[in-house]
Amino acid sequence: MTDRGALRVRGTTLRWGVRTYLMAIVNVTPDSFSGDGRVAVDAAIAHAVRQWEAGADILDVGGESTRPGHTPVEPATELARVIPVIEAVRERIPAAVISIDTYKPEVARAAHAAGADIVNSVLGAEPALLDVAAACAMPFAAMHNQVGTYYEGDVVDRVIAYLRACAGRALARGIPHEHIILDPGIGFGKTPDHNIRILRELARLVELGFPTLLGTSRKSTIGRLTGREPHERIFGTAATTALGIAAGIDIVRVHDVAPNRDAIAVADAIVRDWRPEGWIE
Repeated sequence: MTDRGALRVRGTTLRWGVRTYLMAIVNVTPDSFSGDGRVAVDAAIAHAVRQWEAGADILDVGGESTRPGHTPVEPATELARVIPVIEAVRERIPAAVISIDTYKPEVARAAHAAGADIVNSVLGAEPALLDVAAACAMPFAAMHNQVGTYYEGDVVDRVIAYLRACAGRALARGIPHEHIILDPGIGFGKTPDHNIRILRELARLVELGFPTLLGTSRKSTIGRLTGREPHERIFGTAATTALGIAAGIDIVRVHDVAPNRDAIAVADAIVRDWRPEGWIE
């Protein structure tokens, strides 16, 4: 197996290509599209602990909904939501890898001080946010996004070019290659048919050579295909998890940890030749 490096934070090593890692969603918002947002600090902390105990590798804490038509919140509001959760999770689960789901530099910096390890940006790789990540030595996940769903040319070509440029800006700031994670942004500035096209061609994203992240959990394209409400889209999400792994995706970001952990275990055994601890031939 080719050594693709690893994500290393806080004494934890996530080695790329050995297995697929699970990023669990912890929404500290009142308006999440999936209905799982928890503004009460205690409830959000308890949810984060449950996600970790269910088998998450990374806890992704966010304080602003990014669903279509969302209302942006001020940094002060976002900070008031996420900082107490990050601090409490860091205290209760010292080994947890925590990402902060934000595009605001001031939130990323404060989250790092509170115990967050990774920046997860839904707005690509904006220079000011990259500067914070580099100064704090934080791995950086950049997601493709745009306003509207019109593309000049092929949608997959445009997404790949955008993410290649994001990676270049991150490298220029000294962020290590293995700490730059690229996400095609399923559901962001894309029609359902765009989303399906991108999912069909995930191997092209993997071929860029950087770690990759896929976020399809409970999204509207799965709802359009299955006719199910967000909380009922577990099996549809698991299908994209397995197909993403077949294409070489490294991280899947999900609401429902346990069923996707099962999908990962089976797909990893087939695709990556992974076996659970204690496996006997």
